[in-house]
Amino acid sequence: MNTRSMIFTLYGDYISHYGSKIWIGSLIRLLSEFGHNDQSVRAAISRMNKQGWVQSDKIGNKSYYSLTNRGQKRIDEAAKRIFKLMPEKWDGQWRIFMYTIPEEIRTVRDELRKELVWSGFGSLSNSCWISANNLEKQVNEIIDKYDISQYVDFFIAKYEGPHDNFRLVEKSWNLEDINSKYQLFISEYSQKYIIDKNKIQKGQMSDAECFVERTKLVHEYRKFLFVDPGLPEELLPHKWLGNHAASLFSEYYKELAKPASRFFETVFIEGNEIEHKDVNYDVLDHPYIVE
Repeated sequence: MNTRSMIFTLYGDYISHYGSKIWIGSLIRLLSEFGHNDQSVRAAISRMNKQGWVQSDKIGNKSYYSLTNRGQKRIDEAAKRIFKLMPEKWDGQWRIFMYTIPEEIRTVRDELRKELVWSGFGSLSNSCWISANNLEKQVNEIIDKYDISQYVDFFIAKYEGPHDNFRLVEKSWNLEDINSKYQLFISEYSQKYIIDKNKIQKGQMSDAECFVERTKLVHEYRKFLFVDPGLPEELLPHKWLGNHAASLFSEYYKELAKPASRFFETVFIEGNEIEHKDVNYDVLDHPYIVE
């Protein structure tokens, strides 16, 4: 598992609930549970610092890293989507984002595409992206971030045919491939859930092991943010597995949450002299759950 990506997972699922700041020594200790060494952690967090996701502070002779405003916004958005149990209702409108970005700033174009995919847009045709979700705020933030207002156009419209709305979905996303990925997730983690639940109930699983498994679970499920556009229920196929995967994730997470957080707190408190927020261990009351 990529060190930088694992750090994002730890910030999203743990550190952001404890003031979003952590001592580098604690971060190294936590990631050692996954086989990441001191050098790889320092290199990854330094890269994240340069990219504007985290900022560093010195307290005495200790280096601490906290999320920047940009990093916190991305973490909050990801957490809200990860812990959403059911698709939202559709207002019947499509959000259409079009751009013509000159070749001399093609790096901006490449970054823009990544941002659009992350936000849930699909490519209907070259330089024309659509979404069924209310993403006006995200679009405005993207335009401001890359200063591309002169190169883009944004519409909100209703599709009038000659086909049905699902035809647009089929042209813009490969739902069959996404469903296959959900099937693989369900096949693997439904078995792991039963095994780990039984071990936890019998006291045969340590807090450190629960921490590792919960982090791996979130890390794996987080990958769907880059492939699943989060379409409304009205636009999903009949045998959609996303809801089943979300329920499995929620139940498995709930089983691992309390012992995993105990282990994290032990490592975190040993090296951190900062206050942290209260943590609610019940996934059904998780601050980012959206019914």
